[in-house]
Amino acid sequence: MPGVLLDLLANAAVPLKLTLKVALTATAGACAAGIGAGYALSRRGLPGRELLDALCTLPLVLPPTVIGYYLLVVFGRRGVVGKWLEETFDVSLVFTWQGAALAASLVAFPLVCKAARTAFEGVDQSLENAARTLGAREGRVFLRVSLPLAWRGIVAGTMLALARAMGEFGATLMLAGNLPGRTQTLSLAVYEAVQAGRDDEAAFLVVLTSLVCIALLLASGRLLGRRVF
Repeated sequence: MPGVLLDLLANAAVPLKLTLKVALTATAGACAAGIGAGYALSRRGLPGRELLDALCTLPLVLPPTVIGYYLLVVFGRRGVVGKWLEETFDVSLVFTWQGAALAASLVAFPLVCKAARTAFEGVDQSLENAARTLGAREGRVFLRVSLPLAWRGIVAGTMLALARAMGEFGATLMLAGNLPGRTQTLSLAVYEAVQAGRDDEAAFLVVLTSLVCIALLLASGRLLGRRVF
């Protein structure tokens, strides 16, 4: 039994490492874009705000395979961006872990965006206006007033995005494929193990993935439970 467990751990080490790399990269991208989009959507004078909000939320409700198809159309070797990247920089995102990170980032983006918008809308605008009255520019108001007051909601959205990126399957499979050691994350490894009839390996990977996600959510809860001052 210990030998079997060690073999399962050894087989899971590579997809686990790749999953963490893809998820962390995807979360960083989703966080950067989501905070900016959430802040913009929280401004009441933004034209077409609700339509833009719907577009930002779209990856959350579309089937992952549809998102993957869109990514292939744009970033595939014949896509507008993908063709330009390959011709200009000799870079292709198809069948790469970077492509998997891009797909996971797009799927996780709405979680950060929605949380950031809600958090920024909860900031007392009188404090922002007071900073502007004192001569602070918009960038400084954002960094010194809005962002520090909205950090709890942003962190919550970021942690949820990280957990979502770790479990991404459909869009990742469409763009990056399922190549062991290159693009095979834990969720893809579970799929392959089930298809191959390796039930013990699939069950172990499912438990491992669940434990990692639970650990992330617990860490998020503890972080958000701390007082700022």
